[in-house]
Amino acid sequence: QGHLVESGGGLVQAGKSLRLSCAVSGSIFSINVMGWYRQAPGKQREFIATIITSSGRSNYADSVQGRFTISIDKSKNTVYLQMTSLTPEDTAVYYCAKHDIFNRPMDWGQGTQVTVSS
Repeated sequence: QGHLVESGGGLVQAGKSLRLSCAVSGSIFSINVMGWYRQAPGKQREFIATIITSSGRSNYADSVQGRFTISIDKSKNTVYLQMTSLTPEDTAVYYCAKHDIFNRPMDWGQGTQVTVSS
């Protein structure tokens, strides 16, 4: 229940855009909050964005505010992360997560690699 599969990663040049997808098995209506996180080599996993599935209200890390957009398509049980103006500092493995009732990430996908070349 709630199995998550990310896709859409790849190699892009700086300044370009990329859209990541997170397919959720089972009904997304049973999930209150979904999030995106990333982990760069040698660094801890960090928060990127969350979205409340019922309202669409979103929250972003300062490092991506204004460049990344999280969205949800309930008909497809999919959460997206639209990334624009990418920089080499955005290079990381990106993960989606289902949050628990305390708004903590509890289930993770396998991740998708994003590499931004300068």
